[in-house]
Amino acid sequence: MLRLRSGELSVGFSYMDFLSRALADVMGRNICVEHSTLLSTGVGAMSVVDVMARRHSIRAYSSEPVPLELIEKLMTAASLAPSAFNNQPWRYYIATGESRRKLGEIMVQGTHFLEDYLHVIGHEMNEWVLKWYSELGQAPVVIACTLPVTDDELQNLNGYLATGSSIQNMLLAATEIGLGSCYLTFSYWVSDEIAKMLEVPEDRTIVALIALGYPEEDPVAPPREVQSIAVYRD
Repeated sequence: MLRLRSGELSVGFSYMDFLSRALADVMGRNICVEHSTLLSTGVGAMSVVDVMARRHSIRAYSSEPVPLELIEKLMTAASLAPSAFNNQPWRYYIATGESRRKLGEIMVQGTHFLEDYLHVIGHEMNEWVLKWYSELGQAPVVIACTLPVTDDELQNLNGYLATGSSIQNMLLAATEIGLGSCYLTFSYWVSDEIAKMLEVPEDRTIVALIALGYPEEDPVAPPREVQSIAVYRD
């Protein structure tokens, strides 16, 4: 048995337990997650469903830096997502410090693309929307999510599905360790500029951004459709 020590996760079957056991399957080893340094949370354990229910899109963050150790835990969670033939198409570019400042400048320049949509949003929300997309809630970390560029329609579909799963793993793991997050595709209009700044290779494309940090809000969860999302056929 490979025993990974230190950390504080020791109760319940949490989302991090779930990911650690998935990693054990990948590695072909029996990993004891009782005190895992790999995916320990430092907070009371929640069930997988509890974490899903607790996750919300956060749009206001404190200026407190996110330790690199926690970001690395999120990358581990992201890496455990399923993908076609286990090709793991996702790559993440993490902007902090000066890179985060430069990314913010690019986002501000891109807000003029929102003008065609402001009438749909409503006048009373215009200022808030422009502020959010230009500042990203003052999140100290922004993660650019990328996929390989391809003309193969099926490969592209598989890539988006896999990366969406990877992002969800990351968002849920962030929730359990006390971080807030929000993913967005607004970067579509300025993705080339962001890619250049982050030195993303030309054979990859940015498909989303994730704002990440310690939350300064606790939003009320919007209603969710349950009864109408599935069609059952006998």
